Amino acid sequence: MKRLMSRRDCGAVVLAFAAAYLVSAAKAAPPGTTVSIDNFTFKPDVLTIKPGTTVTFVNHDDIPHSIVETGGKFKSKVLDTEESFKMTFDTVGDVGYFCGLHPHMTGHIVVAP
Repeated sequence: MKRLMSRRDCGAVVLAFAAAYLVSAAKAAPPGTTVSIDNFTFKPDVLTIKPGTTVTFVNHDDIPHSIVETGGKFKSKVLDTEESFKMTFDTVGDVGYFCGLHPHMTGHIVVAP
């Protein structure tokens, strides 16, 4: 006669599957980096990333800012202090951007394999 799994054995199997899933999900998460907005500048002002990277722009300034891609491909809402905007860059190439409220503020992202 076949022996059924004990509760303990069944729990161990479920735990092993859950751990394997969490490890694979963590590896699959896209890499990320941050661009800070402070004192009317983007820091860093030039950033090199790999395709699939999510960049989070965080406004640490006391006044509102926005992020606008030079060619108009994306645009954030106006960000108040400590608000953020995320953008994932999948395509290899150069991406210029500026602050929509203060166009003298510029930055550049290089997406390279």
